Amino acid sequence: MTPKFQNSSCFKNYWEKGNGKELLDWANIKPNPQTFQKLSPLYHQIDDLGDLLVQETYLKLPYTEASALIKKYSEHSISENETVQENVKNFFLQMQKTPDWFDVNLANVGARFCMRTGANGLIILRDFTLMGGYDFAYLNKPLIFTGALKKGAVKRLKDTLEFWIRVTRENALTINSEAYQLIVRTRLMHSYARLKIKEKTTWNFQNWGEPINSWDMIATYTGFSLVFMQGLKKLGIEISSEEEKGVFHLWKYIGYLLGIPPQFLPENRQYAVEQFYWWTTIQEQGDEDSAHLAKALLQENLDNTIYNYAFQRKMLLRLHQSMNWHLLDEEINQRLQIPKPHKAFSIFPKIVRKGNLVSQKIYLRNFQQYQKLVEMGSLQQLKVLDDYIKHTPKDFNY
Repeated sequence: MTPKFQNSSCFKNYWEKGNGKELLDWANIKPNPQTFQKLSPLYHQIDDLGDLLVQETYLKLPYTEASALIKKYSEHSISENETVQENVKNFFLQMQKTPDWFDVNLANVGARFCMRTGANGLIILRDFTLMGGYDFAYLNKPLIFTGALKKGAVKRLKDTLEFWIRVTRENALTINSEAYQLIVRTRLMHSYARLKIKEKTTWNFQNWGEPINSWDMIATYTGFSLVFMQGLKKLGIEISSEEEKGVFHLWKYIGYLLGIPPQFLPENRQYAVEQFYWWTTIQEQGDEDSAHLAKALLQENLDNTIYNYAFQRKMLLRLHQSMNWHLLDEEINQRLQIPKPHKAFSIFPKIVRKGNLVSQKIYLRNFQQYQKLVEMGSLQQLKVLDDYIKHTPKDFNY
């Protein structure tokens, strides 16, 4: 493989003028071409353990029987001597093995940071990380091939929100915990989708790599660490060096649990930016599918029933659009066909930033105040998740 789009105008604009330049300046690095050669095999690498387990269970057994088996070993640890299919045993033994490099205290530092961001964190995840990710055309092909557009954005957003909140609480990732079980289900969902895509579609392996491949997965979870923190900085959120290390460490462990080779998962902004840079050299700019996904995410504001009145939903839509235009490069907003907000709404991100700068002067003075900010932020996030759980239609075919 060789970089394909390094000379394209959209690549150059992003890395020489836009958010990519901001990342390079923050990391203070010059990407090394040798890194591309080291990482490019990941584009055709997949989670073999997950795929073998799905083939052994969901593709062979009745659904209820397969689900019961997965539930059993998600809730209770498996042993080396267990009398069960080898692929089942290998999968869960890998997940149960805590790597020597994992530092639970450092991961909790990252979790507390995620919690203290409160609603700011959820805004960044939606309006910067998720929406910005739609501009990478090849990354989104699995969503298109699994019918995400037909199923709507409400359920998909609720699932993403639930995953992020559950795995970013303190001490959430202990073996057999609720978050651990959710990671098991997510990992197997990826494998099931990959196997079905390869079985039922004409997949462009040369351009798109394997469906849901390891390099795409690393880029996705870099969105939850590197890009997440970049977006928060745009909203005035201060990040200590220890918090930054904690966020990367937390997502390295989550990535490991999801079957990503841990030696490639970044632990600092320098390696994360370099990885992201080279990954974007093989990603085509946003296409028609990207614009449809962006439209569906915006439409979710109007489809969701958390707010009772249409005018409230329309106002929420305008506020999210104002965040899109504040956070994303203008060229990306235009490519994704996100309407430019009215001037009355464009001031919203500035108000949020100002509020964050003021509140941090109060709550970042000492540990007690910091803990209070963590508790308040976590409650905000859990309240939003509770609203989504209550208002996501139960009859979604997903």
